[in-house]
Amino acid sequence: MQLTLENKFTSQLPSDTNETNETRQVLNACFSYVFPRIPSNPKLIHASTEVAELIGISEDEIESDHFLNYFSGKKIIPNSKPYAMNYAGHQFGNWAGQLGDGRAIMLAEIKHNDSIFALQLKGSGSTPYSRRADGLAVLRSSIREHLCSEAMFHLGVPTTRSLSLILTGDLVLRDIMYNGNSNYEKGAVVCRVAPTFIRFGNFELFSSQNDLETLKKLTDFTIKHYFPEITTTGKEKYLDFFKSVSNKTMEMIVHWQRVGFVHGVMNTDNMSILGLTIDYGPYGWLEDYNYNWTPNTTDSENRRYRFENQPNVAQWNLYQLANALYPLIEEAKPFELILKDFQQNYLSEYLDMMRAKLGLKTISSEDGKLISGLEKVLQLSETDMTIFFRELSSIKKNATAGSSITTINDAFYRPEEIKKDILKSWGKWFEKYINRLNLEEASDEERKTYMNLVNPKYVLRNYMAQLAIDAADKEDYSILKELHELLKKPYDEQIEFNNWYAKRPDWARNKIGCSMLSCSS
Repeated sequence: MQLTLENKFTSQLPSDTNETNETRQVLNACFSYVFPRIPSNPKLIHASTEVAELIGISEDEIESDHFLNYFSGKKIIPNSKPYAMNYAGHQFGNWAGQLGDGRAIMLAEIKHNDSIFALQLKGSGSTPYSRRADGLAVLRSSIREHLCSEAMFHLGVPTTRSLSLILTGDLVLRDIMYNGNSNYEKGAVVCRVAPTFIRFGNFELFSSQNDLETLKKLTDFTIKHYFPEITTTGKEKYLDFFKSVSNKTMEMIVHWQRVGFVHGVMNTDNMSILGLTIDYGPYGWLEDYNYNWTPNTTDSENRRYRFENQPNVAQWNLYQLANALYPLIEEAKPFELILKDFQQNYLSEYLDMMRAKLGLKTISSEDGKLISGLEKVLQLSETDMTIFFRELSSIKKNATAGSSITTINDAFYRPEEIKKDILKSWGKWFEKYINRLNLEEASDEERKTYMNLVNPKYVLRNYMAQLAIDAADKEDYSILKELHELLKKPYDEQIEFNNWYAKRPDWARNKIGCSMLSCSS
């Protein structure tokens, strides 16, 4: 297996001069060299042939000892020197100081077909940034990351990818709900793939340390290699960079809201500079259309990272990035204008996205009211977001309000509740929607086709991931593999997988791993 190394990050940015693997504060350095922990008995559970092809690895090579050794951490890719990134961040709105890759180790940057990919092992042992943690990961969280990375990609959401899922053969002690009940679980590692894993927190670190020399080096490096379209110089270059990051972040959030994804831990150290969804922890998809839902038990009281608040948090995080970049410009007003544009642009993009979900190609001044009205009726009773929008494509221009409610009836968790005032509200909304559809030139069939391109039939619901986890814990990987295949085509009918087109079952309503999750992994 031949991989072409091109380690720009380590060759062009300052490294930690201390190469011991001891937890410490690291100054004036973008990374620390560190080796992965050698697993006792690695076993390949699953690999994405698509991602392997992306980086130049064939299907036959996936089955090789080299693949298993390199992507479990047992052996180092020849001529590579693994490292962990140094960054800081705000967690749950509070400054946390230095954080860094506490359980992720960069194996290498490789070049294939004129593209550069960073390969990172998650769960591969401690680093100088692990603090009091062991740097390891367990099978359940690794399955969730492996499946979700690929599911998001095929939904059209900007994301990191996942190459492989490998058991280490070692047990890891975890308190899954942080309630004092620790147990040993199977250890695993995931190999994540992205153009870069640079985050908002990388810039926050050096700004907070008043290390303006390294801040400038990192920013210039990032613009040169990942924003080549920026050709301005001086302060204008850094403002163009911030504006581009702002736009990419906005696009990512619009996609999250489109498919009903809730990240759960939108800390600034979990925000990719490329606007990629990164660090899959206690994420989830909306089951019922509940604006206040967060999948994270740590966030259950304040609900900072709830579905409704994700755009606001993204803007807040960008504000922190602006503060970090301020020393390069020393003017606040230009940042403020870009942040104001973020809010306005988001509202415009959100409106366009919702029009697409409703099958509206033209623009009407009343669309905002139609959409806000829908958001209100969706919350009158438990209504499954994914099923509702998928079934909505079957509404005909000549339908009545009553027949339309029947069409989307399967989306209701408790259909018996759709009566009296709730029924009346739905009826009024459908009357407005049908009138709006009749202003469109497209036929019912044409509208259904393009609605089904933005409204997925299948998403990785938490109960689905949990079923895969429960089976995998018994060495049955069939559900994991089935879900991986299913989620490659989330917008297709895939009748053979129709059993997965279903609301969350009652048994999963309050089950650990199916409703809310902790950050434990």
